[in-house]
Amino acid sequence: MLESYPIYINGRWLETENKLDVVDKFSGEVFARVSVSGEAEVDAAVSAALEAFRQSPLPPYRRYEILAKGSALLAERVDELALTITREAGKVLKDAKTEVLRAAQVLQIAAEEAKRITGEMIPVEAAPGAENRLAYTVRVPIGVVCAISPFNFPLNLACHKVAPALAAGNTVVFKPSSATPISGINICRILEEAGLPPGYLNLVVGGGNEVGDLLLRDERIAFYSFTGSAKVGKRIMATVGLRKATMELGSNSVTIVHKDADLEKAAAACSRMPFVNAGQVCISIQRLLVHRDIYERFTEMLAAKTRELVLGNPLDADTDLGPMISEAEAIRAETWVKAALAGGATLVSGGKRRGALFEPTILTNVEPEMKVVCEEVFAPVVSVIPYDDFDEAVKMTNASKYGLQAGVFTSSIEIANKAARELEVGGVIVNDTSVYRADQTPYGGVKESGNGREGPKYAIQEMTEPKLVVFNLDVLS
Repeated sequence: MLESYPIYINGRWLETENKLDVVDKFSGEVFARVSVSGEAEVDAAVSAALEAFRQSPLPPYRRYEILAKGSALLAERVDELALTITREAGKVLKDAKTEVLRAAQVLQIAAEEAKRITGEMIPVEAAPGAENRLAYTVRVPIGVVCAISPFNFPLNLACHKVAPALAAGNTVVFKPSSATPISGINICRILEEAGLPPGYLNLVVGGGNEVGDLLLRDERIAFYSFTGSAKVGKRIMATVGLRKATMELGSNSVTIVHKDADLEKAAAACSRMPFVNAGQVCISIQRLLVHRDIYERFTEMLAAKTRELVLGNPLDADTDLGPMISEAEAIRAETWVKAALAGGATLVSGGKRRGALFEPTILTNVEPEMKVVCEEVFAPVVSVIPYDDFDEAVKMTNASKYGLQAGVFTSSIEIANKAARELEVGGVIVNDTSVYRADQTPYGGVKESGNGREGPKYAIQEMTEPKLVVFNLDVLS
């Protein structure tokens, strides 16, 4: 019998009539059903969040205790939670375990940051006529936060939204991806067990065109945190108007390998990072820019190492790549690769699809207008492109409409500094790939890669507002 999962509103677990099938992404079999939210459930979730925010504020030390306990519970249940991620997202089990541990770290960091929310002193007395005034700011929670998380990191990226919102003193209405809702349900269960009061976290499930639109139109929501495509991000921003939002959107990230790089280390890193999680990572290496002096040698090294990767059942310990999130997405990636080959690109390795499994694929001789180059492929596909001097590599990187992160391999401080100054991205990673991310760092992009920053400390800044307080000391006794 299939396990049935309820939604979570105002501290209660609720079954609804409509159900969503959750599919094992490798076998294609339905293994669970989740209750789908309707208009009444969405309204109830927002109402509960608003009531909790107004009537039951949590002091910072309680936020710390709850999030720290939640972190400990996550760490205790790595195997169970990782298995869920593997089944509903198709992520290989070893990477799923890493995701759970990272999610635990996010909760712990957010817990600590809950105790560090401060304002600043304002030297208002420096203005003429204000000698006897005292001014400072305090940071106050913004209200109800709507957290909309993606399928590719269904536990960790959800925690990156939910944990800072709670740490800041906000309440949350949380909509996980319909492809991976159970990991979101698990977060709610753990935080409930950790002592989070009713109303502070509410979970609704459903499609973006239904539940998502209901959330966007509800003006009681003060802040939106979304990770997904640029197309949907633009639609969200057009709908929510002056309300605040953090948008973590698409990319076609570059990693640059300069001629003075350590080729062994660069090839080892670049042979895995375009393909981790079947390439379904916002900062996955999609464009690999290699100096022409080392281009042929590096491409051969890259191809040799890539062919060692194992594609298959994500539950097997030796598997490096599992399935994409759906066969439809794998077919889309296959179509893009075939279009590139028809346009003159060369297939170095991979390129074959079997159901939702898509081989790690390396292309050369690509053109800038090909979709595999200029759009976000979000699949295990990387294009290797030569350049003649570093200025050219900078221009090629910046030619994209996206700007999330970039990596650069070099032994030159001058080249590294030039990359840091001139690459139009939210993060520059020196002597590592664009895929590097530590959960405490500020994370976000420019241009169509979004706005705002994640990372608990920085998300808390986004989810709170400064309030100015001024005392006129002349009238105080």
